[in-house]
Amino acid sequence: MLRLPIIVNDFLDIFRKNKFQIFVVGGAVRDLLLNRNVDNWDFATSATPEEILKLFPVGFYNNKYGTVTIHLDKSLFEVTPFRQEGEYKDQRHPDKIEWAKTIEEDLSRRDFTINAIAFDGKKLIDPYQGQVNLEQKLISAVGDPDKRFNEDALRLIRAVRLASELGFLIEEKTRLSIAKNAHLISKISWERIRDEFFKILSSNHPSEGVLFLRNSGLLTFIIPELDVCFIIPQKSPKRHHIYDVGTHLVMALKHCPSKDVITRFATVLHDIGKSSTFRRDDKSGLITFYNHEVVGTFMVKKIADRFRLSKNQKDKLVKLVQHHQFTVSELQTDKAVRRFITNIGKEYLQDMLDLRYADRVGSGATPTSWRFELFKKRLIDVQKEPFKIADLKINGHDVMKILGIKPGKKVGEILKSIFNDVEEGRLKNERSILLKKIEDFKKL
Repeated sequence: MLRLPIIVNDFLDIFRKNKFQIFVVGGAVRDLLLNRNVDNWDFATSATPEEILKLFPVGFYNNKYGTVTIHLDKSLFEVTPFRQEGEYKDQRHPDKIEWAKTIEEDLSRRDFTINAIAFDGKKLIDPYQGQVNLEQKLISAVGDPDKRFNEDALRLIRAVRLASELGFLIEEKTRLSIAKNAHLISKISWERIRDEFFKILSSNHPSEGVLFLRNSGLLTFIIPELDVCFIIPQKSPKRHHIYDVGTHLVMALKHCPSKDVITRFATVLHDIGKSSTFRRDDKSGLITFYNHEVVGTFMVKKIADRFRLSKNQKDKLVKLVQHHQFTVSELQTDKAVRRFITNIGKEYLQDMLDLRYADRVGSGATPTSWRFELFKKRLIDVQKEPFKIADLKINGHDVMKILGIKPGKKVGEILKSIFNDVEEGRLKNERSILLKKIEDFKKL
């Protein structure tokens, strides 16, 4: 028997005492049945929005769907009257909303069977065998899948997102319908597509989610630059890759240790420039992708704009793709390592290391190497040294005081000269040493 939190039971009781029917619906029931945490509580009721507001004057109602939002304690409850919907001429929103009389009518308009279960605190209402599909681990549309997807094309990618989040498969008729209607996703705003796609990337099975998108035909409408990578080979003499470019990117995503969505996005996009830079030598059979990171950087800028990423999200995505081909060598100077950190930004350093790890494993290589481990240690060590003039233990006031000069170009030149000595290891960044160094400029 499902058990509801006390606050939810008390909430239901208020409606019952006032002679209204009310049910927990949607993802909340699904997650209860799966023993998952419930973050959002949705309810369907026989009460109208006006009647709900009489019971809860603190509620907020300002939408054509009749949903009343109520904050109780630290919980957010959304209560919607039983409803029926008219046609969806824009493949997203119903043209007409009408209140229904029963919970069964309300459930008939929902997207997938596992979301079309209602619970009144004692009894489950499950007219579409949602519980059976939960046991079978299947995503199945309510009724005719073609009708469901033509009503709301966002459901096409939402089916994949649910499968990715829950580790489910998509039922055959529903899967075939997604492939048949994949083109309808073009009618959905990029903000909504981005939100669903990012939920796929953030799920426990992001690589399977991307493969679902590809196999259903959705990927070609969402990220065609990635879709084409699955026909770009990489196996060739003198190359360590064992997969085509697309499969490599998906495998890299699978092994990405970061849970950050932009880092995962960069991981699945880092080699998309290879589709445009692919070359195979006719004699040796050697495959090359010269400057693929340069071309890829240009491509992800366009993808970032298409996905309506924020300025910071775009900056991070672009930097990770642009610099993912960094060199790892025991022969690198400290200055070269510091330059790498400056290019990436300290705030994105771990993200880049996570991407490199994913790139290695997704290529069939070992997770790490002694050079990579040495490089990570050096990244820590060199960060103890100054990265810019402002990091020096002295400043312009020290220069002017010791040399008896006024503010001007010469002060900056002296600081730059001292910084270069520190950067090259000729001086330690210690105040007493640097103050003494300033004295040397009296002789010049």
